[in-house]
Amino acid sequence: MFRSLRERVTLNNRVQMPWVGLGLYKVRPGEEVERVVQQALELGYHHFDTAAAYGNEEGVGRAVRNSGVPREDVFITTKVSNDRQGYGSTLEAFEESLERLGTDYIDLYLIHWPVPGKYVDTWRALERLHDEGRIKAIGVSNFEIHHLRDVMDAGSVTPAVNQIEFHPYLTQGALVSFCKNEGIRPVAWSPLCRGKLLKEPVIQKIAERHGKNEAQVVLRWDLEKGVATIPKTVREERMRNNANLFDFDLSQDEVAQIDALNKNERIGPHPDQIDF
Repeated sequence: MFRSLRERVTLNNRVQMPWVGLGLYKVRPGEEVERVVQQALELGYHHFDTAAAYGNEEGVGRAVRNSGVPREDVFITTKVSNDRQGYGSTLEAFEESLERLGTDYIDLYLIHWPVPGKYVDTWRALERLHDEGRIKAIGVSNFEIHHLRDVMDAGSVTPAVNQIEFHPYLTQGALVSFCKNEGIRPVAWSPLCRGKLLKEPVIQKIAERHGKNEAQVVLRWDLEKGVATIPKTVREERMRNNANLFDFDLSQDEVAQIDALNKNERIGPHPDQIDF
């Protein structure tokens, strides 16, 4: 298990998603994002996580088309932005993302944040697009348990994914357990806590023991926890290092030591407190 970047997890609708991807938050549109995606493809990445709000979908699509890698070998995730939520506006936003990406379908389409009063109608729009075969899998991002229950009660499709802030300082035990029990795959954004974890003594000791760096240990911990991960970087060397996760395993004791670092510390807003 977990022996190469090609390893995929089977989602609840049988779509297969790479366990490890590349996050593209704050990657500049145009030349930078095209370079980053091209380099990542050359290193063996096949999962790219973007969003309408990031403003770089067009460059992602161009890089994939120009790479020579078959479209069916690349897994593209994008998200409907907060200001476009609602049934009709989500359908329109999807068409715009599809055009910017220059593709016939999207592998995974997410609701970016649970905008109050809108996310249930947004979910219904995603279900329609999924039923039409224009999206392979649909999911959510930054949803708490009560948000998940709302869309599951109102809809007919259980989210395939919940992309959440997840790292050793924020393990979100109850939410992750709920997702797994319901067949929803957790995906970690900001898995390295913006680099804060690289100075954590517990992680440094484990890294030294395995002859790995701290980032590799944390990302391997994600996998050991059954959480897919999308670390973000624009540096080719870090992309290469972040992909070098498949020649070691963490012991149960090491996983427990990292679990014990949890202090419910967020670097992003709480989904129930964000100002929309």
